[in-house]
Amino acid sequence: MAADPLAQGARYTAGWWRRRSLRFRLTVVASAVLALALVASACVMIGVLRRTLLSGIDQEIYRRARETVSLSDAGRLPAEMTSIDGTLLQVVDGSGRITHATGGTGRPVPLLDAGERALAVRLGEARFLDGEPYGIPHTLRVRALSAGAGRTVIAARPFGEVRAGVGAAGHVLLVGTPLLLVLLAGASWLIIGRTLRPIAALRRGAEEITDTARSRRLPVPEARDEVHSLAVTLNDMLARLEKADARQRALVSDAAHELRSPLASIRLQLEVALGHPEGQEWRETAEGVLEDTMRLARLAEDLLALARLDERGGRPGRREPVALDRLVPRTAERYGAAVTVRVAGGAGAPGREDGSITVTGDALDLGRVLVNLVDNALRHTSAPVVVELRAEGADAVLTVTDDGPGVPEPDRERVFGRFTRLDSARSRDEGGAGLGLAIVRETIHAHGGAVHLEDASPGLRAVVRLPLS
Repeated sequence: MAADPLAQGARYTAGWWRRRSLRFRLTVVASAVLALALVASACVMIGVLRRTLLSGIDQEIYRRARETVSLSDAGRLPAEMTSIDGTLLQVVDGSGRITHATGGTGRPVPLLDAGERALAVRLGEARFLDGEPYGIPHTLRVRALSAGAGRTVIAARPFGEVRAGVGAAGHVLLVGTPLLLVLLAGASWLIIGRTLRPIAALRRGAEEITDTARSRRLPVPEARDEVHSLAVTLNDMLARLEKADARQRALVSDAAHELRSPLASIRLQLEVALGHPEGQEWRETAEGVLEDTMRLARLAEDLLALARLDERGGRPGRREPVALDRLVPRTAERYGAAVTVRVAGGAGAPGREDGSITVTGDALDLGRVLVNLVDNALRHTSAPVVVELRAEGADAVLTVTDDGPGVPEPDRERVFGRFTRLDSARSRDEGGAGLGLAIVRETIHAHGGAVHLEDASPGLRAVVRLPLS
């Protein structure tokens, strides 16, 4: 089936219009609106001018007719009437005979016959009359008034002067309106260009920003307008991107540094074993390589967990009910007697009448939080780690307590940073790359909760708060 030519033409026109510059489109739209406004104003002006001139003629012929009626009733009509302002006057008696008239009224016959005179007197308003039949080469504006003794006064005035005035005004508007439109279109082009100049500056500034000039910012115009707000917003976005890029680069750098150590250890052990195979304890070598490989695996898992958290933008992977009073004991079972679990009932908690402690989130991520906290505590304790869970108001509170050396108070916030380890208590050899607590904090924040460290006297306590479902 052939395509509709009209539809194709409309699509082509719309596409052509969209490809034009914003300055061009705004100027065309503004000029079109101005053109419509000017044409409408010209039409209104011509109409008002015509009505004003016509009203002036009607008032003038009425005034002259009333003066003539007064003179007729007083019997003081001159034998020869003269017209000073071009008004034609006729006084017609009851028999239809013209008794008095101004010069230049054409044929000596009444401008209005008996019926027309009676109708004009009754209506009391002026009317148009073709003057050709009476030898007057103009259209006339005629008014009739009744006088005494059965006489009728007819006053008329040529309408040509109104037409001439309206025509002159029309010619002026016909020439002036396009010139004014061109002038306004040019002014619109310049004004719109100056208005869009800050946007062009933003574009040029964006072109100059490269991966080697990340600290550049877009120019902010002085005017406190929408473009200023756009520039400020874009600069804030660039700052956030720069911060994220710096954070990503730091993560890559730290990850490369952490990977280098176990890889170097594996390489060294294998080179020594291959260089001296006759005196090598291969089981011991395999155990050392396996230990470093497990360390690499844990680091890869932690990096993958952080990457997923960053990818989700601070949101949990799933949003489903998670019963912490079942998740916590089940997760702690893998540690056996090294972990003691205490769970307080959640009866009376908002929305939980069965006594369970339930939050909304991702069970796998919350399980990793507990594993990271327990693993961190086990590396620095001699007694069993105590894990407690309770409902406190609208929150579920999970604590992990050890009797280790603890963390100095000034460092309790810093340890939540990525690849952060305290040399005094948590060395590289004790395991961990400094990502466990960072994963804990970002996971808890994604679930709308909070985590902090506090003194357990002796030892350290990690406190996690999550909103109950």
